[in-house]
Amino acid sequence: MTTQSTSYRLFATCAKGLEPLLFDELTQLGVAEVRQTAGGCWFQGELADAYHVCLWTRLANRVLLTLGETFIKSAKDIPVAVAQTEWENIFRADQTFIIDFSGRNHEIRHTQFGAQLIKDGIVDRFREQGLPRPNVSKEFPDIRINAHIQKEKLTWYLDLAGESLHKRGYRQQQGAAPLRETLAAAVVLRSGMTNKTNVVLDPFCGSGTLLLEAAMIRLDRAPGLTRTEWGFQQWAEHDETVWQQIRSDAQQRFESALDQTDARFIGYDNDAKMLAIAEQNAIRLGIADLCEWQRMNAEQLTTPPIEQSESSTETPLLICNPPYGERLGEEIETLLLYRRFGAQLREHFHGWQVGVLAGDDTLLKRMKLRSHRKYKLFNGAIETTLALYDLTQEQPEFTQTQSSDLANRLKKNWHKFEKWAAKEGVNAWRLYDADLPEYNAAVDVYDDCLVIQEYAAPKDIPEGVAKDRLWFLIDTLAQELPFSAENMTLKVRQKQSGKQQYQKQEPRGLVRIVHEYNAQFEVNLSDYLDTGLFLDHRWARRELGKISENKSVLNLFAYTCSASVHAALGGAKEAVSVDLSRTYLAWGQRNFTLNKLYGRQYQFIQADCMQWLREQRPQQRYDVIFLDPPTFSNSKRMEDVLDVQRDHVMLLKLAARLLKDNGVILFSNNKRRFKLDEELLAEAYLVADDLTQRSISPDFARHKGIHHLFKVRQSD
Repeated sequence: MTTQSTSYRLFATCAKGLEPLLFDELTQLGVAEVRQTAGGCWFQGELADAYHVCLWTRLANRVLLTLGETFIKSAKDIPVAVAQTEWENIFRADQTFIIDFSGRNHEIRHTQFGAQLIKDGIVDRFREQGLPRPNVSKEFPDIRINAHIQKEKLTWYLDLAGESLHKRGYRQQQGAAPLRETLAAAVVLRSGMTNKTNVVLDPFCGSGTLLLEAAMIRLDRAPGLTRTEWGFQQWAEHDETVWQQIRSDAQQRFESALDQTDARFIGYDNDAKMLAIAEQNAIRLGIADLCEWQRMNAEQLTTPPIEQSESSTETPLLICNPPYGERLGEEIETLLLYRRFGAQLREHFHGWQVGVLAGDDTLLKRMKLRSHRKYKLFNGAIETTLALYDLTQEQPEFTQTQSSDLANRLKKNWHKFEKWAAKEGVNAWRLYDADLPEYNAAVDVYDDCLVIQEYAAPKDIPEGVAKDRLWFLIDTLAQELPFSAENMTLKVRQKQSGKQQYQKQEPRGLVRIVHEYNAQFEVNLSDYLDTGLFLDHRWARRELGKISENKSVLNLFAYTCSASVHAALGGAKEAVSVDLSRTYLAWGQRNFTLNKLYGRQYQFIQADCMQWLREQRPQQRYDVIFLDPPTFSNSKRMEDVLDVQRDHVMLLKLAARLLKDNGVILFSNNKRRFKLDEELLAEAYLVADDLTQRSISPDFARHKGIHHLFKVRQSD
């Protein structure tokens, strides 16, 4: 067999969305019969063509050489069909191999099972030829076999690449959210990079992948030149002479382009460690002299100085992959970053072409630039959007008709409530509560921080519209009020059940100490659904403090024990806090320490409140009981499901068994349409005074049904 005259049927795989680019690339590389399909492109070629594609493709993950294909009716047909391939002419029995299997049908439902059948066929062939059985090796195999089944059609291949071709060899270290080199190359090509582009800037460069892929295109450098190991090197038909000639030609092309270029590749990042990694990557590629790395915040971005000769033949190019803000709480910082970045582009980058890869279209909208083209690309499993902007054209800023209404309302509320809060003696208060219905969120001030709580949008509002409105609200808050992005956090408010009620979010640690009249409280603004302090119950807590002097106080469903703190500061001789959560009781103990409240008279009991009440013997123990149950709870740790509307009389009756003569229960809840069952209360010899209206402070006046508060006592 003369390898040079043999024509092979090959398949180059690629990430979803890159197939058209790969088709163009293979055509430009000069191979024959290129045909695009899902997941890659078929092509024909001799051995030299296969080597050439392996070395030069910027977009393919693997180059697969077809070894055989057949239609199978049952799983037992697979080893028989695979054994027809002359495996002894592909690799030796003393070499190791591995199987990559993909696809499934009614017979093959697990890839591991499919791989086992392929392995059996290979081993059977060696045995039939009287040869030793080759071994499988998961680590560093000599030969990699790829097999795919679709319906009844099974195809098996030799993987000429070995490791995925995105591993160029220059990137030995990377950041926390790396961009695959193949995707980076696609971004660069789609953004308009050519072998004449002389200035390329990445203001979020990280380890430099986008810039270095751009540099390799500009300098005619084969992306595989730095790789030292290839799958075909252990193949029996490998021709080292042909391979070395192709590699040598590529090296000469790179050196020739390098000698003639005056191109510049400029990378900015705010992480000095990543810049150092980027520099090392450039050194490994042999292009360090053409690269500039500088520590800079993208929000202060301006154009680098460009000589006339550098920009005279080709428009300068800015390409970047800004952070996506995937952790809870980072959305706001990311949103404002895109907004300010867009403003810098509009102000300073007239005359540039720009390509921005983002994880969300709504982030791109925050830039307020008009793109002329968008592409859907995949970074692993994450769908991303590449937006292209032509800043050689005028970029009118988008307008929003509601902007002045929202800004005016926020400023008005800020000036009004800031003065009220200072006079009242609190620094945690509600600034905005869906005052304008289309901006459906609440905004709370906690000292120098803002917490934005998004309400679930009505079903008739498209998700994209609701998100756009929310982010416009955040954008306006950042522009009109004195709060930094890192001190703003976002939460989604919707009905929770079970463990979701108290589910901890991705930790961010935005903790503050706030004051409420004469009390201080620790609040965590980022890591839990709630902050540790229900602001609308402020009046009820103060009222509890006023009636607690020399009294025994029981706080049920105590949460972080803020009501107990007010009772203790009010002079309670005993304060007992009961809650199911160990986490929140520990938080409550920290609140007591914060207020310098110590002693055995302050007790913290971890228990299911309903069960605990049932277990208590009826006796007159407490002068005041503070009862603030959740609206609904089906926590797995509770023995019963609690519905405050259905169960409130039962709860009050159980609590009243522990009440002293002339004692009172302060009963509150947050069910919007709650209705007190006065008839059933009367049957239990209980009466209630409605304190709801007086308990709602000015910052919650817009929603008078936000909570209900009653003073319950035994009837005469």
